[in-house]
Amino acid sequence: VIGVVIGKTDVRSFPDRKNIGAERYTFNFTIRDSPTYFINVQSWGREEYIRSLSESFRVGDCVTIENPLIQSKEAEREEKFNPVTPSCYKLLLSENHSMVKTSSCYDTDTKLLSLLHLPVKDPQDYYSLGDIVANGQSLHGRVLNVLAAVMSVSE
Repeated sequence: VIGVVIGKTDVRSFPDRKNIGAERYTFNFTIRDSPTYFINVQSWGREEYIRSLSESFRVGDCVTIENPLIQSKEAEREEKFNPVTPSCYKLLLSENHSMVKTSSCYDTDTKLLSLLHLPVKDPQDYYSLGDIVANGQSLHGRVLNVLAAVMSVSE
């Protein structure tokens, strides 16, 4: 699978249920290869493997994923913490079988680079900040999609 990384989480650790006292490490990222299709990728493993893999690329890089495991996703549970994707699958990376290679989007396909700036939600499924301010009371308690741009950053 070749795609541009459009999102990435930090490395996290969890107690290993099989080896009491040990930790398992994970991080997720999302890749996109067309305006319509993108998929979440999950990686679990030893700290050294996960940290090294996470540090090997960043959002905006093009990656080639070799030999991932394809799994059905548990939509309710997984989409709380990852972008909602149009696929009912996710890719799982294994330290022993999978490989992620990075390359410049210009080397791979300049079309991939333009995918970085496309929203991952339906354009009709957003609220503007003005709508939220004007209708805040009626929207109370609802989960909303907001599309906004950063106008400035300061101390």
